[in-house]
Amino acid sequence: MFNKNIKLTLAALTFAWSIYEFTQGHIGNGIAILLLVGIFILFYFKNEFILLAFMQLRKQNFEGAKKWLSYIKNPSSALTQKQEGYYNYLHGIMLSQTNITQAEKFLKKAIKLGLAMNHDLAMAKLQLAGIAMTKRRKREATILMNEAKKLDKQGMLKEQIQMMKQQMKRI
Repeated sequence: MFNKNIKLTLAALTFAWSIYEFTQGHIGNGIAILLLVGIFILFYFKNEFILLAFMQLRKQNFEGAKKWLSYIKNPSSALTQKQEGYYNYLHGIMLSQTNITQAEKFLKKAIKLGLAMNHDLAMAKLQLAGIAMTKRRKREATILMNEAKKLDKQGMLKEQIQMMKQQMKRI
């Protein structure tokens, strides 16, 4: 909704307001306003539209996720680097259903910007491996699949990796 710098400014201003309330003896108001500061800080680190888009993807509602992501007009200025990586990651996942060339571009940019969790990075690399496999780039797909396997410490993508290896044998 707001630029990342505006969120920090709002947090600083509400924090100053909270301190003013404490000095006036309104302890309850000061605590409530501190909770508001916490919300601004949370939304600085976790963008609200990206969170809502993830919730829509959980429900397999790609149109709803696309709608929430469309509210972010200029991702490079409105988001932090990791958030921009997740913005591109979500676009890549959604486009992998329809346009694999564009999905590849978004996923590569997401990996370049960085993703916070290893399993998200593994999923992005696995998606890229699948795209490389459909474009008959077996060597690139193998490298990406091995990287995804190294990143998947919990074994969440084990079945998908096995399926892709089976499909790779047919190429």
